[in-house]
Amino acid sequence: MKGKLYIIATPIGNLEDITLRALNTLKEVDIIAAEDTRQTLKLLNHYNISKHLISYHRHNEDTKSDYLIEKLLEGQKIGLVSDAGTPGISDPGEEVIKKAIEENIEVIPIPGACAMINALICSGLDTKEFTFLGFLPLNKKLRKEKLKEIENATKTVILYEAPHKMKNTLQDLKDILKNRKICLARELTKIHEEFLRKSIDELLGEIDNLKGEMILIIEASQNVKQEVELTIEEQYDEYKKQGLSKNDIIKKIAKERNTNKNEIYQMFLKK
Repeated sequence: MKGKLYIIATPIGNLEDITLRALNTLKEVDIIAAEDTRQTLKLLNHYNISKHLISYHRHNEDTKSDYLIEKLLEGQKIGLVSDAGTPGISDPGEEVIKKAIEENIEVIPIPGACAMINALICSGLDTKEFTFLGFLPLNKKLRKEKLKEIENATKTVILYEAPHKMKNTLQDLKDILKNRKICLARELTKIHEEFLRKSIDELLGEIDNLKGEMILIIEASQNVKQEVELTIEEQYDEYKKQGLSKNDIIKKIAKERNTNKNEIYQMFLKK
């Protein structure tokens, strides 16, 4: 009989932010695969839980995933945890989850803390729709593409960033954000928890004195928002007033709505 893989969310700061179900699951599993065994040991010791721990992080994910799958196929129950929050969200976990699914091993989520959601709900920005981009790439070309995505975003954007890289990231964002609202959430659920809802210039002026884990919440582009809120007919009329040809208008609308131009063309044919 195959075992089960439990994806267990752990506290992002305050050790009390863990569910009863998570604690019971940690007690019941045969093995706990942890991003940093030292960090997880602090949590387990706090709740008097003693379990066999193995290291599972970005640098050994490929080899350790195979080991975990082997144990799961033998019938063992495994709990996967990251240093903090929900595994698989900008943290190790994705690879072993995919392999477990391929082997028809049951994958069970044990919900709990997630830093980006807690930062978003207290940001004061639109929570109806949002885009999570994780960490910005270091590669210049890929980074430029992501910055362009943020510039044209029609939804609230959430970014993770390492504290020592935050200043550079804010400087990269400065030109494209202009007067858009931004919130920097810091040290969530910890003693020095703070939400800085300020202009990017103000944040740049303070960032050298700030420490701890940080998350950026960025308002959607208002200009793009207004364009997307128009109906296709309204967009067509706007571009027609600007003197564009029918073909150019259809191409432009298709690009802005990320739709095949033939679909837009067919819509106008039916009308």
